Amino acid sequence: MDSDIEIYRLMLRSRFFEEKVRELFTDGVLYGTTHLNIGQEASHTGLCLALEKEDWIVPTHRCHGFNVARGSDLSAMFSELFGSRHGLCRGIGGSMHMSDRSTFNFGSSAVVGSGIALAAGLAFALSRQNSRNIAVAIFGDGATSRGVLHECMNLASVWSLPLMFYCENNHYGMSASSERMISTNDIASRAAGYSMKAFKADGNDFDEVYDVVRKARAWMISRNEPAFIEVDTYRMCGHSKSDKCVYRTSEEESEWKAKDPLIHYERKLGLSKDTCRSIRAQVKEEVGKAYEKAYESRDQVLTLDELRSYVLAPHMDGTVRKSGLHSTTYRLALREALDEILTEDEKAVLIGEDIGLYGGCFGVTAGLSGKHSESVLETPVSEEAFTGLAAGAAALGEHPVVEIMYGDFSTLASDALINHAAKLRYMSAGQFNCPLVLRTPMGSGTGHGSQHTQSLEAMFLNVPGLKIVCPSDPFTAKALLKEAVRDPNPVLFFEHKALYDTIGECGDARSSFPIGKAQLLSEGDEITLISYSHSTITCRKALSLCTRSVDHIDLATIKPVDIQTIKESVLKTGRVIIVQDTPLAGSVGASVSAMITGDSEMFAALKKEVLIISSLDYPIPFSRTLEKAVIPTTETVVQALDSF
Repeated sequence: MDSDIEIYRLMLRSRFFEEKVRELFTDGVLYGTTHLNIGQEASHTGLCLALEKEDWIVPTHRCHGFNVARGSDLSAMFSELFGSRHGLCRGIGGSMHMSDRSTFNFGSSAVVGSGIALAAGLAFALSRQNSRNIAVAIFGDGATSRGVLHECMNLASVWSLPLMFYCENNHYGMSASSERMISTNDIASRAAGYSMKAFKADGNDFDEVYDVVRKARAWMISRNEPAFIEVDTYRMCGHSKSDKCVYRTSEEESEWKAKDPLIHYERKLGLSKDTCRSIRAQVKEEVGKAYEKAYESRDQVLTLDELRSYVLAPHMDGTVRKSGLHSTTYRLALREALDEILTEDEKAVLIGEDIGLYGGCFGVTAGLSGKHSESVLETPVSEEAFTGLAAGAAALGEHPVVEIMYGDFSTLASDALINHAAKLRYMSAGQFNCPLVLRTPMGSGTGHGSQHTQSLEAMFLNVPGLKIVCPSDPFTAKALLKEAVRDPNPVLFFEHKALYDTIGECGDARSSFPIGKAQLLSEGDEITLISYSHSTITCRKALSLCTRSVDHIDLATIKPVDIQTIKESVLKTGRVIIVQDTPLAGSVGASVSAMITGDSEMFAALKKEVLIISSLDYPIPFSRTLEKAVIPTTETVVQALDSF
């Protein structure tokens, strides 16, 4: 541990940094918002100094103190607040997202509690990599009401993850007191429900926090188990810059001010007032110089081209290669892909519910757990937790393939996908990539009713940072799944349930098909017919029943769309029909139509308005007759082709 004076200086550095930030926001110098942890210096300093250098932390949006305690450059932190290219995340993250890979600080989440799942993923990756380090999920008392915390506590206990749950109980979740919002006055006692060891400490006493964290960490390493720590502390400021703390009494604030961790530590050291004043002045000057350095370059921001480079990690586009073709089903093609992935890639791991002996709800993973027992991991029913875990693990170099039992349940995993997987690279300015693949069945035709038959792929269509694949045949299903695992970006892989038993050609391990490439299934000069996933089967049947000369394009990837293949066809035919199994609003078809009409060359070539054939704007019904009637039929497409 550092000397007592250095510890004191470190806590002062945090306090003065945040006081300067508060001043800058008050004076209107800084843009946006901030969440300060003034008064909690012993909590974050005690934690960070008690950890080993290569232990990972995942702070909350109240993160500055953790960056300071972990050793982040103060000038780079101020630059981040200015939105400058010299910031920790090059000005992209701001106050609430200060990732610093060099100090093993994963960065915080602005969504209360959701960073806990990412920390679980870091712990999972450390475990798979046989590391002796741990990950720390940091959260406040308000987050203890979030379901993701309880999902992760259960998962960490079941999987024996080296994950420390670190709860800073500052008694307020924004403006709501823990007395009113939490069903217990002993948060740490909840750990017992997950068979987890719990520790408690006075969060305003550095020595106690340090000792408890060291003790808990040693216990975790010796027992190969997670642990829970609750520290009792108080923020001597509002929740955010605009918070006037009208929900707290002056008596309460005075009581906690007397427990100021800095004053407590000064007394412990027995420093004279003159010595304290001297040290404070030195640290304040250090913070001031860091600010001045950042201020001088505050207007040096990234260009839009530089900003775009962080949305997706670069990936070499592959080529279409067909080798060792053989006949199989869509289901078995996916199983072949997973088998080859788990055999060839030591970082690959398959995660999901009931994917072991049961083989998954649709039998895709049947037999894989016996062959790859260390890489096929069944989870509790906790989609948000294990998808967030996968995102965190991917950021540390693992290649998780997540199976969500039904596409409808991707709503439960949407926070991990939209707020984290899609933005990890971007918000960290390239410090982390997220090579995560999420597979899930979608679509109707099984009689499962409205909550098990939706096609929700369009829900993710306008989220930058995601790639979305919807293959329609065994060959592309296998090749695209293998390509998805090779991609350094998050890929959502939607499998239509009605396709699982379809038969077609499939390639061997040497075959390939790039993400972002469409396939031209038939060639003609009268109409461009565009489809993807199950609607491709509908269109192929329709084409067998009509005599029109048609370019049939199967998109295969719906984000990014292969607009070049579409453009070449539209310039040739001048007529476009798009068929999809989803409602029109916000759909793939609507997006592709906008791309066509927004391109001057394609728009000029159009002889008729683009026709989009979509499902009815209803939830999928249970009745077999009505279920078939809601989505586009072969007959509907034939009629459109004949009359277009």
